[in-house]
Amino acid sequence: MGRQTRAAMFQQPGCAINQSKPEHQRAKGCSPRSLVPGAAAGGCAFDGSKIALQPITDAAHLVHGPIACEGNSWDSRNSQSSGPKLYRTGFTTDLGEMDIIQGGERRLYRAIKEIVQRHAPPAVFVYTTCVPALIGDDVEAVCAAAAERLGTPVIPVNAPGFAGSKNLGNRLAGEALLKHVIGTVEPDWRTPRDINIIGDYNVSGELWQVTPLLKRLGIRVLASISGDARYREVATAHRARATMVVCSQAMVAMARSLQQDYGIPYFEGSFHGIGETSSALTRMAELLVRQGAPPSLIGLTQDLIAEEEAKAWDRLEPYLPRLAGKRVLLYTGGVKSWSMISALQELGMTVVGTSVRKSTEDDKDRIRDLMGEDAEMFGQIPAKELWRRLTSGEADILLSGGRTQFTALKTKTPWVDVNQERHHAYAGYVGMANLAQQIDSALHHPIWAQVRAPAPWDGGEAAP
Repeated sequence: MGRQTRAAMFQQPGCAINQSKPEHQRAKGCSPRSLVPGAAAGGCAFDGSKIALQPITDAAHLVHGPIACEGNSWDSRNSQSSGPKLYRTGFTTDLGEMDIIQGGERRLYRAIKEIVQRHAPPAVFVYTTCVPALIGDDVEAVCAAAAERLGTPVIPVNAPGFAGSKNLGNRLAGEALLKHVIGTVEPDWRTPRDINIIGDYNVSGELWQVTPLLKRLGIRVLASISGDARYREVATAHRARATMVVCSQAMVAMARSLQQDYGIPYFEGSFHGIGETSSALTRMAELLVRQGAPPSLIGLTQDLIAEEEAKAWDRLEPYLPRLAGKRVLLYTGGVKSWSMISALQELGMTVVGTSVRKSTEDDKDRIRDLMGEDAEMFGQIPAKELWRRLTSGEADILLSGGRTQFTALKTKTPWVDVNQERHHAYAGYVGMANLAQQIDSALHHPIWAQVRAPAPWDGGEAAP
């Protein structure tokens, strides 16, 4: 991958960060910083590309590199499948010292051949890591030869870890789909209500909390990129009538390319929170009507929203008095940096601060709209600073990912996982009740009264 390719990933006109720059700086892109080979464990371009594509559940995902690279990111997201489980199998060429000396191309071809013969997947994705990129393996040539000889699509994903950040890897994964997959298959039939959903990974089955609503509206998810996805469905994404982008920082370039190359309009939205879910459904219906769907879809959508919102507020009724006024420190990123604020405010809670890691300028504008111009937004919080904020009582609960859970527990602060490793689904109207239930359980668990009380040897009463 050359410098021009990397730079192009960060010069997208659809990127909100790029849009906010002056014209003379816009052409320069974001000048993505390369990482150091051997020190790019986690959060690298390879990691981002694998995360973006692994939820294509019926395909085989082969990591070309040392076995540690596969172990570094395998199954790191709780992305669920309604059918195939091949994506849960870790495939790697396991390069050793002799492969580094002699080259790993033959080993790669043999690995692809074995996967095709043993598993017969619809496609094999091959991920380039730092080692084969440094020794000069021609992964694209091997993939092309294997595809021709074996009769199975073999897609090279050229995103070695040292190329840049996880976000760059997301974009390079999207570029691989546009170059090698999308447009290669035609759907068996088409409808005026076909859509793409980009940037949703079906974490804990969240996509399944939304698809029943879409089915009631007659809307078909032609391609989900890439939650609970199938290779053939992704390949037909060019025939959708509209696209919804869930995570704009990672995949807005793909949505813009689909608009530019195939005339598919897109919008950015979220399914977290009652209001945001209703807004996403409304915008989706309006966009489809402009693309040729029957105008009655608007009224049908409004009727469904009214019915589902009433049910959602009934489910939330027991939790609202118990959560009202509670202070939340939100330490996540991307679309969740603002969509979770909306959901928490609907529960009557107060967000005292939110991180804006991997958030676009549009995301930050939405945060200001929700929290006011004085909204506290921050990037990475050092562990000591997070410890200080929690021990000083700034927040009643921390919503974050698994990396900060131990800081919360050490400060005796309730914690709820809202990141990719979570095991509870929070999307749509049903997901809103799940979120309220998890926060309520964490806040009002009886363990907190016990651990916060003085120990018996410090004059406290012994626990029963």
